[in-house]
Amino acid sequence: MAASQTLQLSSLNNVEILPIQVIDIEENKIQEPAVDEFDYSQRGQWLRAAVLGANDGLVSVASLMMGVASVKNDIKAVMVAGFAGLVAGACSMAIGEFVSVCTQRDVEISQMKREKRERSFESDENDEKLPNPGQAAVASALAFAVGAVLPLLAAAFIKQPKVRMAVVFVVASVALVAFGVVGALLGGTPVVKSSARVLVGGWMAMGTTFGLTKLIGIDHEMQI
Repeated sequence: MAASQTLQLSSLNNVEILPIQVIDIEENKIQEPAVDEFDYSQRGQWLRAAVLGANDGLVSVASLMMGVASVKNDIKAVMVAGFAGLVAGACSMAIGEFVSVCTQRDVEISQMKREKRERSFESDENDEKLPNPGQAAVASALAFAVGAVLPLLAAAFIKQPKVRMAVVFVVASVALVAFGVVGALLGGTPVVKSSARVLVGGWMAMGTTFGLTKLIGIDHEMQI
């Protein structure tokens, strides 16, 4: 009898130990992913403004220069058109980004007021998390200018029209791939997919601008 009672007690002890071990294992599993977690959305605001601004500047000015070059061989006309595109595009990007972020900020502030009217002591902490319209506008304008100046520098010292267009196309393609890689690395997205998407989109914009401008210039005998 004593032996049987001893066996029963030992079996009960074993049964009680198992759930504790399972709980510990489950807690470890829950806590492990937190080590490698990184919130890429924190980079979203400035990354979006910078990458989109650089891509827009590069594609817009390169396409504009190639469009003008398709109907006019004068390097002065090409460079003036490119510079005008740089200034106009940078101003447009800055204003558009400022208005967009201001609207986003107003929406977030209204939402915070509705949800936290009785917790006004947390307003200072929440204000730090709000988007900065001025910072986003400056980032967009500078990024656009950086992207737009690349095709201008590529074409500035080349006299032959066909060589000039080829160099602008090559420089723009390389820069588009570089922007795609940088954006993918900073944003944590697939590098090849992001770069290919940016490159193909730039090619489509430059090709469409060149083809349509040349077509209109030939059909209507446009003199620039």
